[in-house]
Amino acid sequence: MSTALPPQRPEESAGRAQLALGVAAARNLATTTKSVPQMQGISSRWLLRTLPWVEVKGGTYRVNRRLVYEVGDGRVTFVQDGAAVRVVPAELGELPLLRGFADEEVLRALAGRFEQHEHAAGEILAERGRPVDRVHLVVRGKVEKLVPAKYGEGDARRGVVADGGFLGAQVVGREPGTWEFTARALTACTVLSLPRAAYEEVAGRSAGLREHVRLREAERARPRNKRGEAEIALASGHTGEPVIPGTFVDYELAPREYELSVAQTVLRVHTRVADLYNEPMDQIEQQLRLTIEALRERQESELVNNPEFGLLHNADHSQRISTHSGPPTPDDMDELLSMRRGTKAFFAHPKAIAAFGRECNKRGLAFDTADVAGHPVPAWRGVPILPCGKIPVSEEGTSSILAMRLGEKEEGVVGLRQTGIPDEYEPGLNVRFMGISDQAIMSYLVSTYYSAAVLVPDALGVLENVEVFGSPS
Repeated sequence: MSTALPPQRPEESAGRAQLALGVAAARNLATTTKSVPQMQGISSRWLLRTLPWVEVKGGTYRVNRRLVYEVGDGRVTFVQDGAAVRVVPAELGELPLLRGFADEEVLRALAGRFEQHEHAAGEILAERGRPVDRVHLVVRGKVEKLVPAKYGEGDARRGVVADGGFLGAQVVGREPGTWEFTARALTACTVLSLPRAAYEEVAGRSAGLREHVRLREAERARPRNKRGEAEIALASGHTGEPVIPGTFVDYELAPREYELSVAQTVLRVHTRVADLYNEPMDQIEQQLRLTIEALRERQESELVNNPEFGLLHNADHSQRISTHSGPPTPDDMDELLSMRRGTKAFFAHPKAIAAFGRECNKRGLAFDTADVAGHPVPAWRGVPILPCGKIPVSEEGTSSILAMRLGEKEEGVVGLRQTGIPDEYEPGLNVRFMGISDQAIMSYLVSTYYSAAVLVPDALGVLENVEVFGSPS
């Protein structure tokens, strides 16, 4: 009869002699498999991958256009002092008839006569058919423009004016006319208004202002197409032997030029590190790889946000629209899409894409799918929606969505760079050895040169005031 052994106590097991080599000691003889250095800051960089790149051999790219008589309406800037808001006097030059007027004293006099008003949602600011008796500058909020519906009852929405927009700019003209639409506050709004009488008081003391407005009105009366470009005289559909009109295509006298921008850094590596710790991975190569990734991230951010050439700042104001209700809806995306021919891509912050997805789900709609460089991506009406985390999201939870036509042949948006530069490491990026210091530290100058250009205004559109956070259920 066998007898069961009593259970072994922990102290007896701990004191037992080791029977095999332990893991901790064995690891001292083993070769460790290592990954290359990882980096969280690397994004998909769809904008850099999608933009068609144009070679800029001279470092400057000039965009020649047909002569445009009237620059698109601008966006007005304000300053705030507590609850009081004032318009920046120079910003009044964004009004079409005041564009180019440089008398600061007169502009200050006009700015000082604006009156601040608060309007509740649903309140009427201007009524269709009534005389235009004041110009309204929208400081905060949204104002919708309504016209009678052609069929049926009610009104049709012609557009939405949001922060920095204005209504009734013709009030500074000699014959302001009547309102062509009814302006109604879509949300609670803060508005600065300049009555016609206040403008006439200032204009009565400034012959320069009156003459400037007269010249601007004469310029606006010249023949032009719907884009504001100087008309090309043509004849068609005639019989017999009529006189064929003569014409020529006029160009802008001072076309815009884009100079290549640069992002640079100096990479430093100690010679001892490069000499002794270079296996199995090249230390300089890995340092360069991560440095270049960071420079490319900065490059894409600048292409979106740079105040000189960034796409968010260089979209024409006539190509900017606001969401109708807050979040991006299919209606908003359709309106943005309809503003240009041949839209090739949308770019949006991932949170904005998610917000658009929620709105589609509410309506029982599904995203399309498009193939971009072998990757399936969401699409709307067949146009891919590409994520771009460089598009900012404000503290209030609003962002923007870009829509663009691409390429020189399509008169779209292009990226600018120069290849073949000295010590080129990647297209448009070079690495130049700067020497070894007295502390035995090697230095490398890493530079990338780039810019972006919008060839014609309607190549780039922006959907603004996109709310990206879902409402609580």
